[in-house]
Amino acid sequence: MDGFRVCAPAGLDEAQKTVVAAAIRAIDTSYSPYSKFAVGAALLLQNGTLITGSNQENMAYPSGICAERAALFAYGSQGISDNIVKLAVFARHHHAEPLATGAPCGACRQVMLEYELKQKSPFEVIFYHDSSYVIAASARALLPFHFHL
Repeated sequence: MDGFRVCAPAGLDEAQKTVVAAAIRAIDTSYSPYSKFAVGAALLLQNGTLITGSNQENMAYPSGICAERAALFAYGSQGISDNIVKLAVFARHHHAEPLATGAPCGACRQVMLEYELKQKSPFEVIFYHDSSYVIAASARALLPFHFHL
């Protein structure tokens, strides 16, 4: 697959390990009583800052928000000018220790791409799939046919 790399955790560089660890820690802040699928996301900025988010569900579905959008909207609402260089998103089923296979949904892919276009530079997207870490070179790689003006 062009634009993607698959590796074991040991194959990550230090920056990737940092953002992955932050995303995994963010799983603990998930509020997911309905899906029982807890998701954490983390952004690593150019200056080394980490911004995290987690999925937040609501009884009045679809009023909740995915972890990726929670992190990206926190970044955007704070008016931060440092570029995003990496975004990691990881999940677990409730009451389960191992990571769960998961990937950003279509809505999150579109939001990630818009932030990438806004900053005029790509950022890596890292997630867990079938016992491996998947590293997309950019949000655009995850959504080749996207909305744009």
